[in-house]
Amino acid sequence: MIRDRTVPVDGGELRLGEYGPEDGPVVLAIHGITASSRTWPALARLVPEARIVAPDLRGRARSAGLPGPFGLRQHAIDLRRVLDDLAQAEVVVVGHSMGAYVALLLAAREPERVREVVLIDGGLPLAVPPGVDLDALLALPPEALLGPAWTRLTRTFASREDYARFWQAHPAFAGAWNDDVAAYADYDLDPVEGASRPSANPEAVAADQKELFGHDWYLAALRTVRQPATVLRSPLGLQAEPPGLYAPGVLQTWTSDVPQLDVVEVPDVNHHTIVMGRPGADRVADTVRTAVTRLP
Repeated sequence: MIRDRTVPVDGGELRLGEYGPEDGPVVLAIHGITASSRTWPALARLVPEARIVAPDLRGRARSAGLPGPFGLRQHAIDLRRVLDDLAQAEVVVVGHSMGAYVALLLAAREPERVREVVLIDGGLPLAVPPGVDLDALLALPPEALLGPAWTRLTRTFASREDYARFWQAHPAFAGAWNDDVAAYADYDLDPVEGASRPSANPEAVAADQKELFGHDWYLAALRTVRQPATVLRSPLGLQAEPPGLYAPGVLQTWTSDVPQLDVVEVPDVNHHTIVMGRPGADRVADTVRTAVTRLP
């Protein structure tokens, strides 16, 4: 069961979904670049003692109407407002994909309130392809950077059933379709002119995507993080393709910047099922549960 409410932020209201007991230890759960608060039901079932607070980030789902500026730093500002609203001494912060970058920024800015971070297939800068200049990469149109995700965000679907069929045919969910994914897809839609479209604001998504390659301001923040940090890596990517978002061994190279970083390989998952399927959600839950036990 999820409870929905809002928190005031710059430009309007940020929607939150909450799972679990209202008096439980708090886990702030931050979704990926085109996702929503409905990423987390499996984690909520597997860690039932925790109060999981899951925002729809600015420009996504029921927060899609919030205006810019967009980007990782604005998300961190918004989530500081969420921490203020929670008035909790310390929380565990979990982030999936782009949400992991926001989790690290928040940890850097709120060392007294963020006790531990769990990064799910994200958070460390993406590699720039060999021989490609970063400025040239960032100058590419969003469809080149985001690929199939951009195509989905900018099309309409005849019905909710049509959208569900799209996700059922997605390589990431072959053999892994479940009720959580069905509910996630249903929540993602907004009505438009007799049809439906994904709720994420393409402008917001494009702005966020350009900040995932390790800009100087992000690296500076990353190097200040002192909280325990675990990163869970999927061997398969967004389309269930190897080698995943991060090539094998790449995450370990970041321990020179974040010495306390613990890199965990999660087999038999892709970038989506690491958090929305089994056995991925089980491994995430084990890590989150251990972090929760360390809260005061």
